[in-house]
Amino acid sequence: MSVVAAFLYENGHRTRAVAIDEPSPCGADKSKFVWIGLMEPTEDELRTLQEQYDLHPLAVEDALKAHQLPKVDVYGDQLFVVARTAHLHDGQVAYGETAIFVGPNHVITVRHESARTHSALRKQLEAAPKLLAHGVDYVLHAVLDFIVDGYLPMMEAIEEEVLAMEQQALDAFLDRDQVTRIFQLRRQLTRFQRIVGPMGEVCSKLVRLDMPCIDPEARPYFSDVLDHVRRVQALVDGLREVLTSVFEASLLLEQRRQGTITRQLAAWAAILAVPTAIAGIYGMNFENMPELKTEYGYYVVIAVIVGLCATLYLRFKRARWL
Repeated sequence: MSVVAAFLYENGHRTRAVAIDEPSPCGADKSKFVWIGLMEPTEDELRTLQEQYDLHPLAVEDALKAHQLPKVDVYGDQLFVVARTAHLHDGQVAYGETAIFVGPNHVITVRHESARTHSALRKQLEAAPKLLAHGVDYVLHAVLDFIVDGYLPMMEAIEEEVLAMEQQALDAFLDRDQVTRIFQLRRQLTRFQRIVGPMGEVCSKLVRLDMPCIDPEARPYFSDVLDHVRRVQALVDGLREVLTSVFEASLLLEQRRQGTITRQLAAWAAILAVPTAIAGIYGMNFENMPELKTEYGYYVVIAVIVGLCATLYLRFKRARWL
């Protein structure tokens, strides 16, 4: 059975458990609503809920497929909201999906591949009956806020990794694995950005548009969720820029290191060219070479070599080539 929790609430207090195959116990009483939570439900279970709560067939199909971008659809007096969850798993961003059916007296959440259960959220809401008494719109806000808040620990973990890479790039040089990781993180953040954008649109619609089941007094709550989404978007944009900067800085430092090595090699090559040239001249084996018979010629040549080499060394040292 994929039903995680199914309860009837009245005036913000849990009254009893409900079965998914029983008719809605609320009737027209606005003080009551049913909150049903499912995890990886079967098609038969969703069809049963469709019959009991008059869920739209298209919404049920979307909830079964579980490969939707965040969106909000209006079907008569009901809302169908799709939100995407995200968490880190072995250094990779893993995604899940939560479909939410919202009617005048019911909230049905359908989770797919979601790592975080709603049990703690349900307990938190039940501990504040005055807020829970607001009804289904407050529960919808709480679920969306719970999902969006789940983005922040993931982003903070990625941020710490990116900052460590930035420090590594400044202290030393990034190796191949670290450069590969930079591009992996960029791809993951780009994909995550395609999720966060529609999530912001969902919250924006709930704030600005007249929606069934959403009381105008509840709009500030959704505005708060929208602020959280925008904060996450800003973090994603900032991290993508930092990753680009880390790679570019590492590349520039590597080029500078290679330039330094090239200058050093050129300087030593110029210094070594002096004795090589002089030795090459006296190694030509001509018979008519007066210098060969000079008494102190060897010492003079050595002194000239040392003097020229020392002069070149000092000049390269002042030019910071050595």
